[in-house]
Amino acid sequence: MFLADNEMTNYDTILGRMVVDQRFCTEDEVRQCVEEKKKRAPDDPSTLEQILLDRRFVTSTQVGRLRNQIHESKDVSTQIPGYKILGKLGSGAMAVVYKAKQVSLDRTVAVKVLPKKFVQKSDYVERFYKEGRVAAKMNHNNIVQAIDVGEIGGLYYFVMEYVEGKTLYDDLSKGKIFNEDEAIDLILQLVSALAHAHSLGLIHRDVKPKNIMINKENVVKLADMGLARETSDIKAAKNEQGKAFGTPYYIAPEQIRGLVDIDGRADIYALGATLFHMVTGRVPFEASAPSEVMKKHLKEPLTPPDHINTALTAGISEVIEGMMTKDRNNRYRNMDELMTDLQAVREGRPPLLARQKFNVEALESLEEGMALETMVGDENMYSEELIGKYRMFVIILGVLSAMLGLAVLLLLILMLK
Repeated sequence: MFLADNEMTNYDTILGRMVVDQRFCTEDEVRQCVEEKKKRAPDDPSTLEQILLDRRFVTSTQVGRLRNQIHESKDVSTQIPGYKILGKLGSGAMAVVYKAKQVSLDRTVAVKVLPKKFVQKSDYVERFYKEGRVAAKMNHNNIVQAIDVGEIGGLYYFVMEYVEGKTLYDDLSKGKIFNEDEAIDLILQLVSALAHAHSLGLIHRDVKPKNIMINKENVVKLADMGLARETSDIKAAKNEQGKAFGTPYYIAPEQIRGLVDIDGRADIYALGATLFHMVTGRVPFEASAPSEVMKKHLKEPLTPPDHINTALTAGISEVIEGMMTKDRNNRYRNMDELMTDLQAVREGRPPLLARQKFNVEALESLEEGMALETMVGDENMYSEELIGKYRMFVIILGVLSAMLGLAVLLLLILMLK
């Protein structure tokens, strides 16, 4: 690191790291301020903070925010033995996440801490512990690794792998639209991660861009098991019956309805909504209120992605539509099926399973009396059985026509005699 503890006060060291980590200024700008501080007279009371402000590398608002974060970090740092807090990474409604060093192994980790306002609520504490236990069951390169979970002096913490990089949401919030191949390459890693979770009887239930990390080597890491549930946990399922758990923009219809028997197909839907966002630059359904968004997931037809981004192939559009069918029985049954079709599209081949599912849906709709197109592009969508019957009808019609022609000819001959 460009700052050394023997050259700076502890506060300056932490501040210098945090202004760079939070991208308020660059390493080079902090280094300039450090050098200026060294050149000043020994009795000069100027701090690194003051020099950063004087040079307008940071604002007073940013510094005030950092002071609060450093104060919180010190409180946490003095309570969790074996970890040195380096700075705050972020916070949400349910937790604050810090960047830290695990002293015993000299490695950087992330430490999630339950806010004090939730400590007295047993259900929040249980949920916090549950996230750690669920994450600990998994061991996969594309899932953020759990390291430790515990409590000391009323402070509940969960230590996990630190991912140096960004979230998928960071890119999407800046307006990035992923090209088809790049999107499939990233999604395939998540398919592998979720296949591992599902094989252990776990469903994530909150797959979304904010929970998808991408490191500097472009390796994807699925994070946040806060809503994960074991499919065998019938008690938890019944307690949650009728409640919608998930994020409105990406939530599966069965989660909105609060069904008891949620399974891995809910994750397939959310992953499809995420892929839709990646390749079109917008979420599948938009509205002014979360409840209205969820109503659209339940009732409104999905606009095919290739109708929004015409650079997409029909193949990837078919896969996304197959992932996001409202009736889960018409979705991909598992991650293996989804992987087969995604790999086919990535290699320039048609997604066979998605097309088979489309044909089933078409037949079901015909039974309900809906008029449907039976041709897509140059591909014949009639069944072999129907084609066979049609051929037989043509042959019989031909024979009858020949017999009729022969009868007319005989009649003419008899009349001439």
